Amino acid sequence: MEAQETAELIEQSGHGGTSQNRSALTISILAMVLAIASLGGSNAMKEATQENILAANAYAFYQAKNIRQTTYKLAAADLELQMAREPNMNANAKAMFEKKLEDYKKTVERYESEPETKEGKKELMVRAKEHEAARDHAMRQDPWFDYAEGMLQIAIVLLSVSIVASMPALYWAGSVLGALGFLSTVNGYFLLF
Repeated sequence: MEAQETAELIEQSGHGGTSQNRSALTISILAMVLAIASLGGSNAMKEATQENILAANAYAFYQAKNIRQTTYKLAAADLELQMAREPNMNANAKAMFEKKLEDYKKTVERYESEPETKEGKKELMVRAKEHEAARDHAMRQDPWFDYAEGMLQIAIVLLSVSIVASMPALYWAGSVLGALGFLSTVNGYFLLF
């Protein structure tokens, strides 16, 4: 139920007694909490999606580095085999082979860890795990916001009906459900339990 519909409902029933005013005030507070819960749920899902994409990107980059590193390892091993097969290789060619072998090994080491650019395999794995942790946190938050939204919407309906029907039982049921919705909203943000 929208806030405007609630205001119209209150106007239609007149200013009413204290129970109607109490219900109207409770509805207003719960509508505000509902808006906060809705915002939290939306943000949690956006964050979960974004962090999932970033984690997938980091893992893909890791795999690309791993493939390149393996290619250089194979090339280095091939050069070592060629040098072993031709022990009488001329000095100039042997120096070129050794230089290329050294370059390949440096590249293999650089792909393993690059603290300067944070794009080595070790750094990429750490980054991917951080994104996964952020995603998992947002995924734990989201259901609480969903529960809160559902309970708050039902509570607002029950409280609105309690105004029209003048039924205190509906007021108390709506209030209890609203309190549970409030607690779910708080837990959605802070994950207390």
